[in-house]
Amino acid sequence: MAGVFSRIIAGEIPCYKIAEDENYFAFLDISPLKKGHALVVPKKEIDYIFDLDDQAYLGLMAFSKRVAEAIKKSVSCKRISVHVIGLEVPHAHVHLIPLNAMSDCNFANEKLKLSKEEFEEIARTISSNFVNA
Repeated sequence: MAGVFSRIIAGEIPCYKIAEDENYFAFLDISPLKKGHALVVPKKEIDYIFDLDDQAYLGLMAFSKRVAEAIKKSVSCKRISVHVIGLEVPHAHVHLIPLNAMSDCNFANEKLKLSKEEFEEIARTISSNFVNA
């Protein structure tokens, strides 16, 4: 059975998509730490990021960089933090979180509650700043 991220990629579960290409998919985290908190995943379902072959790993990081650049242009922040945890969903993924202080990327923090309209606007803005290579 396909995991939750594979079902999101397939369109079976709705998401706030930011960008995609033939190998990678980026969407907003529905329990964000900050506005613009996004997830970037390979379309191929692999549980652990370091089980990706070198080409897929480097591709994921390059795609994540492009998404981070779009987030940085869209959300007021000093930097975009990068986190790979991988315990909560068995599908390799990168968290990209807008950062103004170290505490902004603490996963123990209370998650933001955003409206559908807020998510849609954030996704639209980031997507419009995403540069296809």
